[in-house]
Parts: sequence; C-alpha cells; structure tokens
Amino acid sequence: MSLSTRLRRPQQSDDPSSSSSPPPSSFYSKVDKQGSLSNYWEPLHFLLYKSGFQTWEYSSQFALRSYLYILFHELVGRPASWLFAEEKLRVFYAVRIFLALLSVITDTVLRVGLSSLAFLELIIPRMSVDDIIFQVSCQAHSLSRRFKQAFLAGAAISVALLVSSVLVDHYYYSGWTSSLLNLLIYNVAGGGESHLYGTEGPLYYLRNGFNNSNFCFVLALLFLAMVPIARKKYAPNLLIVVSPVYIWLAFMSLQPHKEERFLYPIYPLICVAASAVIESFPDVFRFDYDSQGNSPTVMTAKILRPVVLSLILCASHARTFSVINGYSAPIEVYKLLEDHDDVGTGSILCVGNEWHRFPSSFFVPDYVGEVRWIDDGFRGLLPFPFNSTLGGTAAAPPYLNSKNKASDLQYLRDLDQCTFLVELQLSRPFPSRGSDLSTWEVIGALPYLDRELSPAKYRSFFIPYLWQHKNIFGMYKLHRRVPK
Repeated sequence: MSLSTRLRRPQQSDDPSSSSSPPPSSFYSKVDKQGSLSNYWEPLHFLLYKSGFQTWEYSSQFALRSYLYILFHELVGRPASWLFAEEKLRVFYAVRIFLALLSVITDTVLRVGLSSLAFLELIIPRMSVDDIIFQVSCQAHSLSRRFKQAFLAGAAISVALLVSSVLVDHYYYSGWTSSLLNLLIYNVAGGGESHLYGTEGPLYYLRNGFNNSNFCFVLALLFLAMVPIARKKYAPNLLIVVSPVYIWLAFMSLQPHKEERFLYPIYPLICVAASAVIESFPDVFRFDYDSQGNSPTVMTAKILRPVVLSLILCASHARTFSVINGYSAPIEVYKLLEDHDDVGTGSILCVGNEWHRFPSSFFVPDYVGEVRWIDDGFRGLLPFPFNSTLGGTAAAPPYLNSKNKASDLQYLRDLDQCTFLVELQLSRPFPSRGSDLSTWEVIGALPYLDRELSPAKYRSFFIPYLWQHKNIFGMYKLHRRVPK
C-alpha cells in the first residue's frame, strides 16, 4: 500500500464510532473520522468560537452540506458555551450527551410504536373464531390507516425540512442553493467524483455490518427468510417497517465510495429485524399437529432465544472494549494540551500523517494559535481554516476544490514554527520527526492498535489476554519543542 493511500483516511472496518451512541460512549468512545469532524464538529466550532476547519463541501461554490444540521447541534452548543465559557471540552461533551439522549428517545419511540404490531399475537390465543375475525379486520383497517398517516406525516416533515434547509443555507451561504440536491448530484447522478475519496468492493457493508452489529446483523439479513414461516406475525406490517434495511444496503453497495457511517440510518431497524427473527425461533419447529408448541424442538428453540441474545451482548461488549482500548489514544493525547499553557499564546500545533484522527478544535486550548498540517506524503486536499475575511461561511476560497487535489497552501513549510507535534509511531520504516530528541520531548504517549499488523480475529473483538498479546501496537505521541 502506498504512503499516500495509507494516510488518506482511517480504515472504517475496524475503527468506528458514532457521535450518537448511548451515554457511556458519549464520554469514552473515540471521535469519528476526519470527514465527519470537518463536516460537523468544525463548522459548529466556527459558529461558536469563530475558528475551525472548513472542507470543500462547505465552500459556497459547492454547498454539499446544510447548516440546518449544524444549528441542531448549536441548540445545545450555544447555551453550553455560555455556561462553560472557555471550557470547550465540556461544550463538546454536552453536545454528545444531547445526541445520545435523542438516540435513546427515538429508539424508545420506535419500540413503543412497534409494540402495536405484537398486539394480535398476544390476544389471538384467548379469542374465539368470531372474535379473531372481527379483531383481525379491525386491526388491519387500523394499521392501514396508521401507515397512511405515517407516510403523509413523513412526507410533510420531509418537505418542511427541505424548505428549512434551503432558507438556512441561504443565510449562511449568502445565496439560494439546495445542499440535498447538490449532494445527490455529486454522489449519485454522476456530477461529481466521490470515488476520489476511496472505493470499496460490493461486500464492504456486509463486513462492516458484522464488525459493528455482529450476529445481530446476520439475523437481520435472515429476516426475509423468516417471513414465510411467521408471515401471520410480520407480513406485511413489520416487513414494511424493516424493508429500508435491504433497500439501503443494496443502494449503498452499488455506490463506489463507501464508508461505514453511511449505515447509521438503518442501525435501529437492523435491531428490529434481528429481534423479530429471535422471537420467531420456535415457529421454525412448530408444525400443524403441534399447535400448542410443546414439542421438545420448540421448547429447545425457546431456550435458544436468551442464549443468542447473550451471545450478541457479549460480542457487542467485546467490540466496544476493542474500539475504546485500541483507538482512543488520539482523544486522550490531545487532552494533555490543557496542561502546557506555559508555552504562551500563539503556539502552533503541527499534525502530519495523523490529520485524519484530529479530534476537532474543541480539544485545542485557546492558547494554541493555530493547528497546521505538515507534509508527510499525502497528496489529497486537506481542510483549511474558515476565512472570515473572505466571508466565513459564505466564502468560496480558491484553494478548495472538488477534485481532491492538494493545495500548495495547506502545509506549513517552516517546521521550526511548530511548538507541539502529534505523531503515531509504528513498527515501520516511516519517517518520525519526534525521534529527534534534541528538538522534541515526549509529553504524552499512549498505545494505539496497529490495524495492518494485527490479525483481524484478535483486533476486531476484545478477548482477554489474546487481545493484548496477539495484537501489535504503536505509540500515539504528543511532542513539545525543547526550549533552546
């Protein structure tokens, strides 16, 4: 693998996270990849503190991202910035907790909404034939109306959001544009070149689905096979609810540019489909002559349900522990900057091949005047600071382009200006500026899982003892220039 390819972006199959994870992960999970940071956290930081990195997607010339989504974060970020003043890390975590709570609430609402689909299963065994016919007719009519109402409500909300997005973007981009239309043209209709940012094979999402949802993802894919067996329970109502899982997977798999985060919209439905399959285990072994379901095979299948749930729970925790222990070094190392304000204001933090793991400007104290990239061989376009003199959010800087071509201005050439240096040192013949002990002193170092040298079966899931001894680790380091 070439150096430029290796530095382009982190491998999402082993290094995921979500900013809308449950509350514990809001504190302990690593921050998402650079694309998400520059496209969401950095614009938010600019709105709050008038500094932050801008990607070409936020250039008013291209306008692929809507500020409506950023304002949604600002609902919490703005009051938190007033409350915590210069403690930007607290603002960052306040927003993450807000997103985590929203995730919990929406998942709960989904669970309550789906509970009505199980209504017939609970009441049918206690009814006569006439009661069953009457209740089925009433429920079918009710569900049909509810699906129609849900569709109309969804359409109305979509139109309202689209209009709101256009109005908000008009304010920030200083011109009429539709980020949704621009995004569709770029990624789908062939108007852009998203393949420049990485292409993957057709099985990419299947591998990532198992990595992040383990057996839950496998069971979700088996839902279609279970529908004929348990069709009285799930067809057509629940089948309609979870159908976006298969439509989304098929559609996204056809796109050359793939990222694990593109699966985020269907994660809740993957859990719904898997739950339905687990609940239907006894139906696989129930036959017409065993209407009560008392056969040994049916009883065994019932016992199998908690066993499978326990297996999913263990695998999920093993995956979480692997991600936290293997990839959380960047977020912890950047926190150490808070303890070195004695260097004075106007310091420069330099980042080389680790630009894609920069955890956002929220982790950079105010005494640091700039974060600058240094040339370590990467030849793609990197984010630039928002330029207020060119118009801030309304700017269309000439150095930003949609071809992923590096700009001559993106790198700091005079490395003597660097006050701090962030590097990942691996067991490879890659250049390491921090090894010059006459220039740099290490002020923070944490182990970081070396994906390329660690076996997949040991790095993907945390297995005590084996995870520590079978995997290979580098050192994620924060250096400080030695005073002359």
